Amino acid sequence: MSRIPQSGVDIDLGNQCSRTAYAWAKKTFLNRPAGEGNPELDVDGSFSNVMDFRGVKVGMSSDGIGTKIELAERTRIYDTIGYDLIAMTADDLAANGMETVNMTNILDVDHLDHEIINELMKGLHEAANFAKVIITGGEIAELGDRICGYGDKMHFNWCAAGVSMLPEGLKPVDGADIKPGDIVIALRSRGFRSNGYSLLRRIMKDNFGDKWHDQPYCDSTWGEALLTPSLIYTPLISALRKAGHELKGISHITGGGLGDNFGRVLKVNGFGAELNDIYEPLPVMKAIQEIGKVSEEQAYRLWNQGNGMLLVVPAEIADIVIKDALQLKYEAKVCGKITEQAEIIIHTKGLDPQRLIYKVES
Repeated sequence: MSRIPQSGVDIDLGNQCSRTAYAWAKKTFLNRPAGEGNPELDVDGSFSNVMDFRGVKVGMSSDGIGTKIELAERTRIYDTIGYDLIAMTADDLAANGMETVNMTNILDVDHLDHEIINELMKGLHEAANFAKVIITGGEIAELGDRICGYGDKMHFNWCAAGVSMLPEGLKPVDGADIKPGDIVIALRSRGFRSNGYSLLRRIMKDNFGDKWHDQPYCDSTWGEALLTPSLIYTPLISALRKAGHELKGISHITGGGLGDNFGRVLKVNGFGAELNDIYEPLPVMKAIQEIGKVSEEQAYRLWNQGNGMLLVVPAEIADIVIKDALQLKYEAKVCGKITEQAEIIIHTKGLDPQRLIYKVES
């Protein structure tokens, strides 16, 4: 068997660097007097933070699209990755139960191309309408050869920052109320979202050459299939909370997969979970795993494998939450339950189903 290709991204090192960066940032809170911009953290250490400014709960998060941008450059389809930009930012905030109200964005380019910029912003507008988010500002910076990419068109990098508010009468979701016996609900994804593309691109190039994006896959091409825009879960989370459903924990499955991201939710109380009926990976995910000879463990560490978000709810409302999600056109199902032991057990459903175990670090 061939050696498993490596993405070039060290997830453990990335987590360590993020913790270090946040530790330095947290020291800056002393720069402002209490109540005058010095926040009391309601949620600490997740991908977004919820802060209390004189009784007003405000959440902030920032993120980018990453190397999925190359897919837009390859296919010259620019009006879909706005969904990825909003999903990566707003859904991190939704994981704390916050409702994103506005976003700003920064587009770094090597040179200006009005037609491409128009398509990018058109797509961002459509995604913002879906998520009920206002785009309140932005910046387009020409950086010349500091920005590079694929092909001879405009190359770019795109990031955003979101500000969210806590719906009136509700508290942030931080996992503190989770207890053994609670039910875990999986929300199905419709693609790789915007994570793990370094490995995806390497697999494609190794197997199909430099023009891999033009190679046929099912009724389209590999480039179009891998460009599938992220489903934004923010509207669902907002609707469930406003309907009065108790969401004890919310996990946005991004880089690090199910184990790493769900562990952030469970570490508050040191409980674990057994996920014995998660969604099966999408056909394109299984195809990539087979072509690239990617192990089950690596696939579930890098990609969502068909599961874009996990919700923890009391057992008695699980069926109601699923019904409401389906009415809003989100696929949802019970995928497991919370356990006392501090480990996450995942019964995988990829090419080589296994029982993977991840320790929950408190």
